[in-house]
Amino acid sequence: MKIAFATQDLLRVDAHFGWAKNIAIYDISPDGYSFDRALSFEGDLQEDGDEDKLAPKLEAIMDCAIVYVAAIGGSAAARVVACKIHPVKLAQPEPILEILEKLQVVLQGTPPPWLRKALLKGQERDINFEEEASHE
Repeated sequence: MKIAFATQDLLRVDAHFGWAKNIAIYDISPDGYSFDRALSFEGDLQEDGDEDKLAPKLEAIMDCAIVYVAAIGGSAAARVVACKIHPVKLAQPEPILEILEKLQVVLQGTPPPWLRKALLKGQERDINFEEEASHE
């Protein structure tokens, strides 16, 4: 399953989704996690209230099941959820690696219902990818 993190410094979840300079994406499973990619959005930051700034970010996280943010507006949250991505708002900045370690432990046990649902999205993506590969 892929997890996205809204981040200014690529180390912590410390950014508002719409204003994040970067989005870091990791693959995670009960067995471990690995860095997938980081995307920079510095040139895409526009005036407040400009919904178009969300489009590149939504496209970047389309294959993710969860996005961790420091903050997210109601409209952006609705668009994220419509993409079947679960937004998680943190009360204070947290290191990405600590979040991944905690999440990995949860995945090894019995994940809460929202996380089981997010896991299903990751499995659906893997199944769809395998089907596409078999048709080539």
